[in-house]
Amino acid sequence: MEYTIHGTVMQSLEIRLQQGESIYTESGGMAWMSDGIEMKTSGRGGLGKALGRMLAGESLFLTTYTCTAPAGMITFTPESPGKVIPLTLKAGYSMICQKDAFMCAEESVELEMHFRKRLGTGLFGGEGFILQKLTGPGTAFVEIAGEVQMIELKAGERLKIDPGHIAMYEPTCDYDITMIKGVMNWLGGGEGLFLATITGPGKVWLQTMPLSNLAEKLRSYLPSGK
Repeated sequence: MEYTIHGTVMQSLEIRLQQGESIYTESGGMAWMSDGIEMKTSGRGGLGKALGRMLAGESLFLTTYTCTAPAGMITFTPESPGKVIPLTLKAGYSMICQKDAFMCAEESVELEMHFRKRLGTGLFGGEGFILQKLTGPGTAFVEIAGEVQMIELKAGERLKIDPGHIAMYEPTCDYDITMIKGVMNWLGGGEGLFLATITGPGKVWLQTMPLSNLAEKLRSYLPSGK
């Protein structure tokens, strides 16, 4: 398998497959493809895993595309302006991603839901209790809204973040939620009551445009329906 990421703001992912190679994605994730690509949709892993993926922001069914010709091409496009990030995962190595980040992956990569360890993190984090977990071996691709910045934290080093800006992090990082101090900060700070705290060691990927922020901004320009 070879791939090329085209574009800047609205990127596309072009994957070139050799005969017998496969890639899977959520239902409706494919944009265009060449002849010689066979499509098969299934629950992939049974009803339990399918329901888990749905809770983590993906479709109930996944579609596998297999190259039956000597060579073939298939292209995927993200659902919003942003970046396509390739992940090369070793056997047993995982990455924790925000809900609905998964784009596509090789057959050997496992996609499953991931619960945040602390209940408070899920209840107050603003971005939901359930995340996505991708585990190797193999190559996977995720889509992140806006621009992306990766920060590598040393052991014990902490970063405080608006929860919506956390796109992805390594499982060696510790994720927690802390309350903002001061009544005036609550009322006038404009950042909500809580901040996420990620503690190293490990890498964290941050996004500049959380979709929830974009949706809230666009809502103010939509007709009220009256």
